[in-house]
Amino acid sequence: MKIYSLFPLVLLALLSSCSTTTKSFSTSTDSPDGKLEVTVFVNDAGKPGYLLRMGDKTIVDSSYLGYELKGAPALKEGFSVVSSSVTPFDETWDMPWGEYKSVRNNGNHLVVNLKDGSGRLLNLHFKLLNDGLGFRYEVPAQPAFADSIFVQDELTEFSLTGDHMAWWAPGDWDIYEHLYGTNRLSKIDAAARRNHKDLGCTYIPDGRAVNTPLTMKSDEGYYLAIHEAALYDYPDMTLHIDDDTPTLHSALVAWPDGVKYRGMAPFQSPWRVIIVGEKAGDLIESTLVLNLNEPNKLGNPDWIKPMKYAGIWWEMHMGVSTWDYAGSQDMTSYTKPGEMRPSGKHGATTANTKRYIDFAAANGFGGVLVEGWNTGWENWIGPNRPQKPFDFITPYPDFNIQEVTAYGRSKGVQLIGHHETSACVAGYEEQVDTAFKLYQSLGVHAVKTGYVGPLQGKGYYHHGQRMVRHYQMVVEKAAKYQISIDAHEPIKATGIRRTWPNFMAREGLRGQEFNAWASDGGNPAEHLSIVAFTRMLAGPIDFTPGIFQIDLHKWKPNNQINTTLAQQLSLYVVIYGPLQMAADLPQHYANQPAFQFIKDVACDWQDTRVLNGEPGDFVTIVRKEKKGDRWFLGSLTDENARSFDVALDFLDPNTTYTATVYADGPDADYKTNPTSIAISSMEVTAGDKLPVKMAPGGGLAVSFVKK
Repeated sequence: MKIYSLFPLVLLALLSSCSTTTKSFSTSTDSPDGKLEVTVFVNDAGKPGYLLRMGDKTIVDSSYLGYELKGAPALKEGFSVVSSSVTPFDETWDMPWGEYKSVRNNGNHLVVNLKDGSGRLLNLHFKLLNDGLGFRYEVPAQPAFADSIFVQDELTEFSLTGDHMAWWAPGDWDIYEHLYGTNRLSKIDAAARRNHKDLGCTYIPDGRAVNTPLTMKSDEGYYLAIHEAALYDYPDMTLHIDDDTPTLHSALVAWPDGVKYRGMAPFQSPWRVIIVGEKAGDLIESTLVLNLNEPNKLGNPDWIKPMKYAGIWWEMHMGVSTWDYAGSQDMTSYTKPGEMRPSGKHGATTANTKRYIDFAAANGFGGVLVEGWNTGWENWIGPNRPQKPFDFITPYPDFNIQEVTAYGRSKGVQLIGHHETSACVAGYEEQVDTAFKLYQSLGVHAVKTGYVGPLQGKGYYHHGQRMVRHYQMVVEKAAKYQISIDAHEPIKATGIRRTWPNFMAREGLRGQEFNAWASDGGNPAEHLSIVAFTRMLAGPIDFTPGIFQIDLHKWKPNNQINTTLAQQLSLYVVIYGPLQMAADLPQHYANQPAFQFIKDVACDWQDTRVLNGEPGDFVTIVRKEKKGDRWFLGSLTDENARSFDVALDFLDPNTTYTATVYADGPDADYKTNPTSIAISSMEVTAGDKLPVKMAPGGGLAVSFVKK
């Protein structure tokens, strides 16, 4: 950008700055493209608030802000404006890995500094970009909060203008692994929630609360999603829905004593995020959550590597093998460590791991995940678990970690380590340095963590401030030892990967494993067409796609995978993650021509575009590989068959590509014939349209290679 083009924006910032002591106040700023406008105000009672418009539409009507405090008067009214300013910003930053090669961060930063009648200070920050709004609270250093501040409730409102259609998950304080509901906001309540059959160990204290990202569509046709960004040392925000108005209120996860946040000044809340789009795909393409985070602290070290991987994982979910050496199949019967005897079904053996390494090396995969290699799995869940169930450095007798990692290095494949904590956090924190040091010494640069089950200690939850601190501590410790993290049972993603790019992936949804053992038979066919527009807005997902043996009745007679084989391929493009697993057993890929797509597809991208889609129905996404010219397309549908054409104008002009198409067979159906697949090849150009025809529960995967 030329310097003179910045002058009007700088002048605007100077003219917008003011100093005043009046209570009644209003100021506004626009997004760079002029489509969005945020107004921040203080009413006659000194209550601060905001509203958001898109053109002539009000997206969020007058909504109030503030804090209820414990042991001190609330910070919510009686405010005067000390000063305000609007500062433009415009930068482009490179992603070390991700959906794009580079991201433009362009918008206006509006700050309103407030003081109440007793002299206490509160600053409100609003950043408005073309794709939405972020705002946060800042409590600056001041005598009133020099020793402590205890937030009893955050009073953030989102006053919506209609009873929008919503795609939502319950406001659980412990897990995000729920099915999504599709309801009008007014219909989201405990009764609707009772229809969900979910994993146990959940805590849902508010029958009308939902977790974020919450995605909505208005009757006027625009889309919006509410989430948060830069969640550090602060509790997870759920959203409580009013009974009689379409207003949402922040509802934070509490400490055991009911306090939500405990700390001292200065502190900043996470950004409260409203993503706005004219099309559903605009929500997926948004980079707002990332842009509201601080720049990269680690640079681009060579040990942070997007990769495809295989692993000793699905075979345990199938019951083919076990995590523990003694072979407890149902995870409800336990042995004492002193009575441990080999069962012959232990999965993480030296020999089995070498078999997976050979498979990974033969197919160009960078890693092999090994779960169940370390001692402690005999007592890892249930009422008899000890305070420290796991030893994170001692392998079972049939697993030689030095031999395995050396063998992997000889094949160009790294071990992906595994730390299941069983939610016994104190025990893990005592061992985390030693455990990471061992992995570093063996050349292991990626670790999957897990936190299955309720936390130890009454009144503590996975999504509270205590655990947010813990998850971040693990990521920063991991960076010290040159390790990337893939967290399961995590705190939700809020764009921290921009600042800490070693936080590569998270679970945080009902994943593939539910298809193997969930009491309701598995994820419904619509599940992933909702996930793409909800959970994926938060950040990268470790969903573990690529199951080719769709029919599970040999192992799990009451379960099935409610997709076609073509949809399993499409997930490598649609459901974004920099660590993508070929999750099935290696033998199930043998003599399968469709496996070529998994070998070919990239997992690091320079461009991403959403071609079409509607939450809960279907979606089509194309991505261009980071280091090359190939494009890959993924499309998936719900339980309904679907046909349409997509324009190929994302391809380079005046260039011919070979498109290899992996489509549902003419007789494919996720219930009756899920593995029917048709593979074809054709020459295409940017001026062509590609016909898409998907079976019920089906999908489409395409690679485009320049001739």
